[in-house]
Amino acid sequence: MNNNAITPRDVDFAKWYTDVVRAAKLADYTSVKGCIAIEPNGYAIWENIQKIMDQKFKEMGHVNVQMPLLIPESLFNQEKELIEGFAPELLWATAAGEKKLEERHAIRSTSETLFCDYYKKHITSYKDLPKLYNQWCNVFRYEKETRPFLRSREFLWQEGHTIHATAEEAQWETKRMMDVYVWFNKEILAIPSITGKKTEKEKFAGAEYTLTNEDLMYNGVCLQDGTSHYFGQKFSKAYDVKFTNKDNQDEYAYYTTWGKTTRAIAAIIMVHADDKGLVLPPRIAPKQVAIIPIGNGNEEVINLANELNNKLNQSGITSYIDNSDKSPGFKFAEAEVNGIPIRIEIGPRDLANSEITFARRDTSEKYQVNINDDLVTYTKDLLDTIQDDMLIKATKRRDELTFTAHNLDDFERILNTQPGFIHADWCGDEACENRVKEIKGCKSRLISDEPLIDGKCAICGKEAKHHVIWGLQY
Repeated sequence: MNNNAITPRDVDFAKWYTDVVRAAKLADYTSVKGCIAIEPNGYAIWENIQKIMDQKFKEMGHVNVQMPLLIPESLFNQEKELIEGFAPELLWATAAGEKKLEERHAIRSTSETLFCDYYKKHITSYKDLPKLYNQWCNVFRYEKETRPFLRSREFLWQEGHTIHATAEEAQWETKRMMDVYVWFNKEILAIPSITGKKTEKEKFAGAEYTLTNEDLMYNGVCLQDGTSHYFGQKFSKAYDVKFTNKDNQDEYAYYTTWGKTTRAIAAIIMVHADDKGLVLPPRIAPKQVAIIPIGNGNEEVINLANELNNKLNQSGITSYIDNSDKSPGFKFAEAEVNGIPIRIEIGPRDLANSEITFARRDTSEKYQVNINDDLVTYTKDLLDTIQDDMLIKATKRRDELTFTAHNLDDFERILNTQPGFIHADWCGDEACENRVKEIKGCKSRLISDEPLIDGKCAICGKEAKHHVIWGLQY
């Protein structure tokens, strides 16, 4: 395993990121421009994301459905804000074989139109509500610039689409789903997120408001990693989604959507990985432990490796034995580049001392553990420690790259020195938002619920309305 192929993170972050993706065999480029092949190592991470989130959704009362890939143009056009927001990225199907279609169809970029069309036909009374639907699917957006997982033209995601009888219930749903994304990132991905409402300029097309989950990458660039949108009755009015309420009057339903994508894999890489390759938090790692026997078929070594592997798997820990015909050094490096949280080395010298070696991927620390100890409990405890320590490390890095701007000069200085989350007061005027964007493309990330800093807009000096967090974005 040639880890020298990975460009140092602090030399060229973009190249480092791509090198880690390739070295860990998470994804590869294809002949379809802007689209990637997600390889087994990458897809296994996505499967774990799916499994954990899907279980959480179902515990909360959601069910999975599947909507079509194609959206008729006439259906899309019923909500003008949505089609205007996505128009540059839409890919259209216009023919079947050599026969031109009577109406062109958009390849799914998002599914609000399809869900509203469905709900129109299946909701008549308040007794039919709420409908808590989610779908796991692929979507296509014709992005200009692409990068594996981070921004590709075709990607995988889940998109929740729920419909409710009251505004209060729909807004509660919008908030609780954002809380799920924050929980997932913190407890499963060991990524400390911040959350809040998007400004009018940055909200989702057609939404009343958008809640966002924002992560900070190691280099100080922000990543939007999950959004939840409250649409109110806008889409219901556009698609005539009505129900008879408790007062026996017709009323338009209240609608929400929320989603998280394979971009989460990019976040894992850019928050946790290092110059040796991938570093996976144990709770999302498809393989948590690599057992590496050393010693040319030593029977005692092999027996202990098999026994330990069986015990770990039976206890719910995903472990495997690397029995490949490679050198120990190669096996160690391969486990490292693939981000396996724990490596267990078993060799004749270790057994002579009644010990085996545990190596942590996140810190490269090694521990000698007596083979007569409760190795399963030791492994579980070490996995928990790694998970906790990775969150602590990521939080420390985020806090180190969190700044306060009192004026435009502060914005300039921060963005030209070391970008990160920038806290600054804002008057609410879009012109001031645009003025900040002129500095390296910096955008408002979210409106914070924290108190005002100075009470004056950091851009124009007028009275501030909001405490806003700003930053560069992927």
